[in-house]
Amino acid sequence: MINTSTGHGSRSGADRAAHERSVGLGVAEIAAELQAQLGQVLLGVIVGKNARTLARWAHATVRPPHASEKLLRDTFQVLDILRSVHSPDVVRAWFMGMNPELGDASPAEALSDGRSREVMAAARSYTAAG
Repeated sequence: MINTSTGHGSRSGADRAAHERSVGLGVAEIAAELQAQLGQVLLGVIVGKNARTLARWAHATVRPPHASEKLLRDTFQVLDILRSVHSPDVVRAWFMGMNPELGDASPAEALSDGRSREVMAAARSYTAAG
């Protein structure tokens, strides 16, 4: 649905809430939550870092570089939208599996390739269908 006063598409309450959490939480909290939900290996695929680096970010001993922080926040926002409807196991499987909306790449691979907006669109589509 289009809001004619602003020209922007209408977004669900889950979208707004996920956005607010992705910008309102500290990067260490986001890194820790992503590791808990997705696991270090899958998160490592997304951000291209090893478990030791991810642990440092989650414990706030090292702050991730800007590009990595952006990717963590984008990934968290996608995760938050999905888990508003789906179980943790389904969300994790969604990040790992081939996705036809992403040219059969997994959302984890697409995020790693810098395709955050496409992954968000696929997550919204999947959540609307679920």
